[in-house]
Amino acid sequence: MNSPISTVKRSYGDGSLYWDQTRQRWIGKVTIGYDANGRRRLKKISARTKTAAQQEIKKIIRDKEDGLAITHTNYTVAQAVEDWLTYGLVKVAPKTRQRDEQMSRTHIIPKLGKRKLNQLSAADVEKWFGELKTTLSTRTLQVVRSCLTRAINRAMARDLVKRNVVDLVTTPNGTGGRPSKALTPQQADAVLTHTVDDPLHPYIVVSLLTGARTEETRALRWENVHLNPAEGIPAHIEVWRSVRATGDTKTRKSRRTLALSTLCIQALHRQHVWQQQHRRAAADAWQDTGLVFTTTLGTPLDAANVRRDLRRALRQVPGINPNDWTPRELRHSFVSLLSDAGVPLEQISQLVGHRGTNVTELVYRHQLRPVIQTGATTMDSIFAKQLSPRLSPTGAATANTIRSGDEELLVSKGF
Repeated sequence: MNSPISTVKRSYGDGSLYWDQTRQRWIGKVTIGYDANGRRRLKKISARTKTAAQQEIKKIIRDKEDGLAITHTNYTVAQAVEDWLTYGLVKVAPKTRQRDEQMSRTHIIPKLGKRKLNQLSAADVEKWFGELKTTLSTRTLQVVRSCLTRAINRAMARDLVKRNVVDLVTTPNGTGGRPSKALTPQQADAVLTHTVDDPLHPYIVVSLLTGARTEETRALRWENVHLNPAEGIPAHIEVWRSVRATGDTKTRKSRRTLALSTLCIQALHRQHVWQQQHRRAAADAWQDTGLVFTTTLGTPLDAANVRRDLRRALRQVPGINPNDWTPRELRHSFVSLLSDAGVPLEQISQLVGHRGTNVTELVYRHQLRPVIQTGATTMDSIFAKQLSPRLSPTGAATANTIRSGDEELLVSKGF
């Protein structure tokens, strides 16, 4: 057992300091508080010289007086990140949790995990960012930074570290990501023409001609589709929901009601007929979700379904490489087409539900109010030659049937 050879008498509250002959080091102890049972919590330090030990003790006392946490010297970045992954992601969506876990285990723990958290410096973080920026996109760097920031903030809240050094560092730009593209008017016309018999054609039409987000289109329900509304009200859809974890649109201002172009009305009539065919074919296996766009069993589409099916459909379009396009670029194409047609930016922002504008008069439940018709009117003008003779220029159906091959299928009331 080690016994002190020399003890320095210190004032009350200044801790104790003594020389340990066996270890050949100065040992200091400072009371930093009391636990729930009233027992003292001691912070112990050691140093080779008396001066260094006194400085350590003064630093602990100063931090205590300033209300700063007395850090745990052996707590690592990996431990902080693992704790955050285990307990800090309880309220996030499963996909978000999966993403954050992957980012943390791939980019944070292998590079910074062994570093003691209280010794992590801004220089360490800058060097880490410098390595990552050569292989990751700017967006991915922002996600990785967010993961590390939230892990350290959780450690701060539990008195395991004094400050978050990540806040002192600017996130660099990463590698160039895949640039978004938009179909030209000629390409969009070719897509609508050559995919007309494809099962995804109605989805393509609605996405391209309304500008709805992919997560909004997949969540569209028949109860929010009005193809034969009351007199004086144009056919329209209510973009009120999405497939996000909350079920709501991306922002409150994204909740909007949009008039439908004639091509959209045709496509949704066709989708309803096709869905009824699938329902009959599936029989008891059919799942009635109420969604407009589903699998052949009525179940919801996911992002992978739509991405795969879009590329399959685009193989039929001459001059277009299917692998170059994703579903979200139908929305980009909508904006581009309206812009090319001279529609003011403010009106385009309304149609796509962007946050910074005074957009749509919303429809609350079924109390119909004026809907935004600019997109529908413009799309009818752009794609006039594709309009079916069965539909009038105003978009109202002139017949209640849709021909599918050699079979004429009655469309139910309201569709």
